[in-house]
This record gives sequence, C-alpha cells and structure tokens, in this order.
Amino acid sequence: MSSFEPLIRNPHLATIASNFWPRYKELERYPVRAVRYETEPGVAVLVHEQRPAGRCRGELVLVHGLEGSSEGGYMLSMAYTALEAGFAVHRVNIRGCGGTEAWCQTLYHAGLTSDLHRILGEIAPRAEGPILLMGYSLGGNVVLKLSGEGGPQKATVAVSTPLDLHACVRALARPQCFLYQNRFINRMRDRLRERARLHPAVFTPLAETAEREKVRTVFAFDDKITAPFFGFGDAPNYYATQSAQNYLGKISTPTLLITAQDDPLVPFAIYAHPAIAANPRIELIAPRHGGHVAFLAKGKPRFWVDATALAWLESYGNK
Repeated sequence: MSSFEPLIRNPHLATIASNFWPRYKELERYPVRAVRYETEPGVAVLVHEQRPAGRCRGELVLVHGLEGSSEGGYMLSMAYTALEAGFAVHRVNIRGCGGTEAWCQTLYHAGLTSDLHRILGEIAPRAEGPILLMGYSLGGNVVLKLSGEGGPQKATVAVSTPLDLHACVRALARPQCFLYQNRFINRMRDRLRERARLHPAVFTPLAETAEREKVRTVFAFDDKITAPFFGFGDAPNYYATQSAQNYLGKISTPTLLITAQDDPLVPFAIYAHPAIAANPRIELIAPRHGGHVAFLAKGKPRFWVDATALAWLESYGNK
C-alpha cells in the first residue's frame, strides 16, 4: 500500500473538493441491478448491485455516510475500482435514503445494524468468493458495530469513522464546521418533511417538533427526534450506546481503519481508544492529511482510499 501524498493539504478544501470531484463515468459499463431487500416487516432498503465481466473474486458491500446514498462519489469510485479488479459490488442505501422514503415508516440511526445483517445474510448463500464490507463516516460506524456483533464478512474497512459519536457531534458544532453542520441538518430536516408528506400519521408530529424546538444542529435533531424515536431517550445516551468504539474489542475478523489526522469532523484523538491497540485484528492507517472521506492524492490513483482499501482487502480476502 502506497503512502498518501495529498493534492490539497487544507482539510476543509480537501473535503469539499472531494465531494465535487468528477468520478468514473466508466462505471456505466457494468450493468446495475436495483434490488429491494425486505429487512423486517414494513421496512425495505435499496441496494445497487453490479458484477464484474469475468470471474468474480468476492462480494464487496459498501455503506454510505450521513444523509448520503449509493450514488455518493466515494461509493461510485470505490465500486469502479473493485469491479475492475474482479469484485462484485453492492452499494447499500441506508433505510429511507436513495429516494426510498416511502419504503418504510422509520428513521435510521448510526448504530442500526439490523438491515445490514439481513442484507449480508441474503448475499451469503449466493456469494462468489468472500464477503467484504466497507463503510464511510456514519456507515463506518455501522459496519464496525456489525463486525463487533458478528457476521459473514471476512474483512472490513471503515473510512473516516466517528468512533465516538458525541465527540464528533461536538466537533461538528465548532464555527469552522458551519458548512458541514448546515448541509447535514438541512438534508435531515428536508427528509423528515418528505416523510411527513408520505406518512403523516408517523412523521408529522416529528416534523412539528423539529419546527417548534427550532432544531438547527445535528445534536438537536438527534436529541429531539432520533433518540426519542428509537427509545434511546436523549442524544447523549444514543451516542453512548451506539458508538462503534464500544464494539472494537469484540471484533474478531481483520479490520482496517482509515482516517486523516486533520479530519475536520472526526477528531483524531478518538483513535487513541485502547481497544484499537489491544485488538490484533484491527489495523489503523492515519495519514497526517486527507480531510473527511476525501484523500485526494497528488498523483495517480487520484482516489487514494480506493486503491489502499482494495489492496488491503485483496490481501485478507484471499486468506
């Protein structure tokens, strides 16, 4: 695996540039199959699946971040990299994302692993090669928690993961993170309004609460909406119980953590958690620069995380 030479050293510029950077149009060469997975009564999620042209070397399952979708740039570029290397790809939309607000009458949260457990369980009997798992940001929290709970995956990669949800929400509340906070909360509020339109009996009271309580931050949304909805009580308890750091010591399959030391949303200090050093199944790669789910490289390949994660997954997926 090559060391990371950043194209952009400023973490905010790197994060924003990566979000808008053009991704592989060549991905269109691989036919996409939209699969609806019924994960529990009344709940369905959308997964976009693509298979390589030749022999399949394994099944790579990708999970996006907060308010993202299977069409996120980092999802597309990793999918292309994996397909070119001979892996089938399953780009998972977290429940209610990717235009599927009508498919369920529930929200999602950062520790919700039941949908992914069900999807992996359905993939396993028909898998060609090992099941490999990769998550980004909030999706990283989901895949690490699932790994601690057990599953059919042979190896896991988590990128820019908020291992300590409360610490990361506090980081998000800093003035320099206003753009990220504003983008996240606007999308969360818009999705809640759309759900209220589709399922008024369930979501109209929540949308009214968001307006009445003047919910303007991710913490406030989690405290007034997400935590009560799932029975966590309040945001601090939600974060305390659902953070991936609680599950690191239980992980028994090879796991790679990739994070930038200058990530504006994920404080690097949380990666000093003792379970990371104590668990021999966990490996940490932490370049000094890279931003949040960005890692735009100075040379080729431009998307350094894709090549790095694939090389690591190949080494473990073949064991």
